[in-house]
Amino acid sequence: MKLPAIDTRYLVEILLKLLHTPSPSGYTDRVVHLVCEELERLEVPFELTRRGAIRATLKGEVSQPDRAIVAHIDTLGAMVKSLKENGRLQLVPVGHWNARFAEGARATLFTDNCQWRGTILPLKASGHTFAPEIDNQPGGWDFVEFRVDARVRDIADLLRLGVHVGDFLAIDTSPEITDTGFINSRHLDDKAGTAVLLAAIEAVRREGLELPVDCHPLFTISEEVGSGASAALQQDVAEMLTIDNGTTAPGQNSSEFGVTIAMADELGPFDYHLTHRIIQLCQEFAIPHQRDVFKYYRSDSAAAVTAGNDVRTALVTFGIDASHGYERIHFDALESLARLVSVYMQGPPLFSRDRFEMGPRAGFPIQPG
Repeated sequence: MKLPAIDTRYLVEILLKLLHTPSPSGYTDRVVHLVCEELERLEVPFELTRRGAIRATLKGEVSQPDRAIVAHIDTLGAMVKSLKENGRLQLVPVGHWNARFAEGARATLFTDNCQWRGTILPLKASGHTFAPEIDNQPGGWDFVEFRVDARVRDIADLLRLGVHVGDFLAIDTSPEITDTGFINSRHLDDKAGTAVLLAAIEAVRREGLELPVDCHPLFTISEEVGSGASAALQQDVAEMLTIDNGTTAPGQNSSEFGVTIAMADELGPFDYHLTHRIIQLCQEFAIPHQRDVFKYYRSDSAAAVTAGNDVRTALVTFGIDASHGYERIHFDALESLARLVSVYMQGPPLFSRDRFEMGPRAGFPIQPG
């Protein structure tokens, strides 16, 4: 196995393209086309599911037991719940995020035929009018509204604009990359993971690295609403590595630097053997890393397992501050992850026995004890 050079300029460029392409869960066609165009440029074959999840293939020496590496391209967002008498819009979230992170956000409203810009505001937003009442008003999605940047005073005006219940809102990402390597933006979960996976693919293709088994980069479109990788896996996929965010919050061991390896999430422990293979690769190739356990966290791995897929799963993450809010990561974590993913692609399968869905005891591993 070889540790390839990661094209850091490419990583940043594709990340910014992804961040500037709206993709709330349920409204992901644009970003699907963007990723497909990038795979075509890299000359990587792929297929699409009916709804738009992307399953690419990097051919290996043998086709089984093959592996998948997963990132999701859908993000959080909002949807119109009702048209209000004051000409504004009541919202519900798409995905699980707190309304306090929506207050003040600029967003794009997608109607059936056009799009409108606007701002999500608390119901009492004027300090000159409400003064201390602003601080005392309750939080939550029932206490914010969307102000459309158009001449609207009532429901009739909204209808003339073509606005309807169920229209999608995409929240502006507003990315900023500092001289110190920090990346601030909304929706780094998981567009940063997608950029990492594409950068690893680019490195493997550019350096002509040989893979021992088929590897399927998988880009899912509904992770933020729970289904994620539940339906896009091939039945012969034996091991699946998910790339997503780790939370650098009090009580957590995640870091904005290096790779954070998840040992368990709210569903339970990840596969012991695959997780320790990832740890071994970090040690062998001197990739900085740490381990963490997440209590309130699901990923594509959880979606795949709960859907009944008998697949070994592991989760590697970039540490993220203020997850599902205005997020911050460091470029060091993205580069470290891309290196890890590129060497994992080159490794042998965990167990040759795993090419069979069912098999005898012979060849089944045992944990140390």
